Amino acid sequence: MARKITDEPSEDIVASARNEGASKRSPFGRLSLFIRQVVNELKKVVTPTRKELVSYTLVVLVFVVIMMAIVGGFDWVFSLAVNYIFGNGDITSP
Repeated sequence: MARKITDEPSEDIVASARNEGASKRSPFGRLSLFIRQVVNELKKVVTPTRKELVSYTLVVLVFVVIMMAIVGGFDWVFSLAVNYIFGNGDITSP
């Protein structure tokens, strides 16, 4: 069953509890807590399969190539415009 919003504590209660807890801990206690939290988060990481990794890599590469083409096109158009406005007025010469 899904949790209701009323079941969650308000943000100010959570913030005050964190501040009180952090002020009571020693520097080594805070470091230990940080390391435990990092380890717990790393346990949640799911390693992609080889097929997923190849798929994600191809998606990123295709996206980068498309963005390079768009930026290159804009650069070419703007260089023509700037050359026409500030140059000799001939739109065909770079």
